[in-house]
Amino acid sequence: MKVALVQSSLVWENPSANRNYFEERINSINEKIDLVVLPEMFTTGFTMNASSVAETMNGDSVAWMQFIAKSKNCAITGSLVITENNNFYNRLIFVFPSGEMKTYDKRHLFSLAGEDKIYTSGKAKIIIDYNGFKICPLICYDLRFPVFSRNVENYDLLLYVASWPKPRINAWDALLRARAVENMSYVVGVNRIGLDANQFEYTGHSQAIDFLGNYIVAPFEEEAIQIITLNKDEMLETRQKLNFLNDKDQFEIL
Repeated sequence: MKVALVQSSLVWENPSANRNYFEERINSINEKIDLVVLPEMFTTGFTMNASSVAETMNGDSVAWMQFIAKSKNCAITGSLVITENNNFYNRLIFVFPSGEMKTYDKRHLFSLAGEDKIYTSGKAKIIIDYNGFKICPLICYDLRFPVFSRNVENYDLLLYVASWPKPRINAWDALLRARAVENMSYVVGVNRIGLDANQFEYTGHSQAIDFLGNYIVAPFEEEAIQIITLNKDEMLETRQKLNFLNDKDQFEIL
């Protein structure tokens, strides 16, 4: 499976400008890809002004994602500020080439920024079946909580979209590799770059890691699209040879 990691700066709380920018960047990809990964809150930046920017599932940004998926014949994912049932959600949306969708609401809300006061926490971990891969999508702060991401479903790809700031970027790098090693899974993390309206700086470090913790794409800081190819057969052969996942603990998340 070919995956495009799109790392960029974002225009603060300007969905149309961000959609136009990403459409231009995605259209610059000349080879056939299977999945495009965008950052957390890719149309607005990581904002707590949910009431000003929230869209519905029938809004322009979801429709745009469906348009891109259909026109490029690939899946696309990233998170948006969504309002539903009088609540706000930091919602990852995964759009298939057909336009069909799966969604995941961020479970671990970033209390340091007051995200837990504005947004409603999701409860359900989801596994997405796509192109022969089982994908587990998570969002930013979820990375710090390994129990929730534990590979009890035998997923093949653990996917993080993020707005992870520069002062704690070493934790991002370390935890992504840890998740790959402990879950014997491919891991892809896509983060943003640039300054936001709160003067928080983001240095990217989007990356892709194999099931043994080796870099497929090492952390990078420039605005760029990195395209990787994931080999499921190689991963499964390694899992069968080492059998580490067979010894995992049994537990229940409440």
